[in-house]
Amino acid sequence: MTLIESAAPASPPQASAYRIAEMPEAERPRERLLRLGPGALKTDELLAILLRTGTARDDVLAVAQRMLAERGGLRGLAGSDLATLAEMHGLGPAKATTIAAAFELGRRAALETGGVQVAVTSPVEIVRLLQPEMELLQQEELRLLILDTKHHVLASPMLYRGTVAAAPGRVAEVFREAVRRGAAKVAVVHNHPSGDPAPSRDDIAFTRELVEAGRLMDVEVIDHVVIGQGPGRWVSLRERRLGFE
Repeated sequence: MTLIESAAPASPPQASAYRIAEMPEAERPRERLLRLGPGALKTDELLAILLRTGTARDDVLAVAQRMLAERGGLRGLAGSDLATLAEMHGLGPAKATTIAAAFELGRRAALETGGVQVAVTSPVEIVRLLQPEMELLQQEELRLLILDTKHHVLASPMLYRGTVAAAPGRVAEVFREAVRRGAAKVAVVHNHPSGDPAPSRDDIAFTRELVEAGRLMDVEVIDHVVIGQGPGRWVSLRERRLGFE
C-alpha cells in the first residue's frame, strides 16, 4: 500500500552494458522519463535519476545497481536509515538525504488515496499500511499512527529507533507527539528485526503504560501492533489482551 510498490521491479544487479555517457541521448534514463513517463523506467534507472552523478570509478547507473544489490532490493533500501545510506559507495550525506526524502514522500502519499485520508479500524489495516516498509528494517523502530475521531490517519511519524526497554521517556514522547498533532486516537507500531513478532515482557509493559497514560490524556490507544517478517507475521496486543486489560 505504499507508493514505492508501484515502481517497476529492480533489474538484476549487474554491470551496465553501457555507461550512461555512452548511451544514445534518447535512451538515457532522464530523457526516457521525460518522453515515456516514470512507469517506463526500471527501478535502477529511477534511482539513478535521484542520484544524478556517479563516482570516478562507476557511473550513476552502476552505483544505483550496487545499492539495490547490497540492500536486497527496493524494500531493503527503503528500510535503511540515513547513516547506512550515507556510508554506501557513491552516496554521502547529500545523496543519502535525497533518497531518504523520496521514500518519505512515498510513505506520506500512501496515507492518502485519491485525496481521501486512509482510515484504520482494525489491526489488519494497520499491518497492510506499515508492514511493507517496516518488516525489513534492521533496527527496531517505533511508529505512531495519529488518528482523528473517525480513525483517519493524519500522520505516521517515526518516534525513535532502539528497543522499547532502552528508549527513555518513550510514553511521554508518544503523547507529546499525539497532543502536538491534535490526535483523538493513536495506534503504536514497532517491528522486531529478528522476524519473530512475539511480544516481549517489555512490549507488554510498555503497552500497559501507554493505555493508562492515554486514559489520563483522553487520547485512546486503539492498538499496539508488533510487526515481524512475512505474511501473517504480526501480533495485535489488543486482540491478545496484552496490556489492554
